[in-house]
Amino acid sequence: MRITTVGLDADDTLWHNETLFRLTQDRFCDLLSDKADPEDLMTRLAEVEARNLRLYGYGVKGFTLSMIETAMELTHGEAPASVVREILAAGREMLNEPVEPLPGVDVALAALSQDYRLVLVTKGDLLHQEQKLAASGLGDLFVAVEIVSEKTASTYARVFERHGSGPGRAVMCGNSLRSDILPALEAGAYAAHVPYPMTWAHEHAETPAGHPRFAELATLRDLPAWVAGLG
Repeated sequence: MRITTVGLDADDTLWHNETLFRLTQDRFCDLLSDKADPEDLMTRLAEVEARNLRLYGYGVKGFTLSMIETAMELTHGEAPASVVREILAAGREMLNEPVEPLPGVDVALAALSQDYRLVLVTKGDLLHQEQKLAASGLGDLFVAVEIVSEKTASTYARVFERHGSGPGRAVMCGNSLRSDILPALEAGAYAAHVPYPMTWAHEHAETPAGHPRFAELATLRDLPAWVAGLG
């Protein structure tokens, strides 16, 4: 069956994202260097983030709140106002950071859009993700944008039924095995993993090696040829 729809993740698939989070984490460690060593601080922050995902969801705003909460826990509720101001400033800077598409993304999407319906499927804050897509200059290549709270098999089944010919005739491409690849395969779609140099710990998962509908690609530039070969 011919592929009709290609779904694409946004952060760390189309543009840089995790790098910015890592730089902000380093800044956070410097702010609280007198309270905890970097490794312990990152462990505490990761625990707070995981606990807050169901409340705040994914994105910079939830991350900023989790940094403040971590600082409060470490200082027993007595974090200096200057530390809180610095954390809030770091969050605002992340929200205002220019969007930098990854090399070759624009060419690959332009080629894919000639033959397939492109759908952006991403997690995160609705307003911020919409702003990043607009700033990227890639928005006109997509027929639909789905900003979801979680990426599950039912999410992909619904998205590919709504905007395509069902998951059996769709491809999902992204950098996260946990969010972009495994649930898309479970839904019955094809899936292409394009790794990013760094991955948030929450997104780690085992590679589905040997799966007949799975491929690992070096860059997004390889996606058009792989999708064409599925036909």
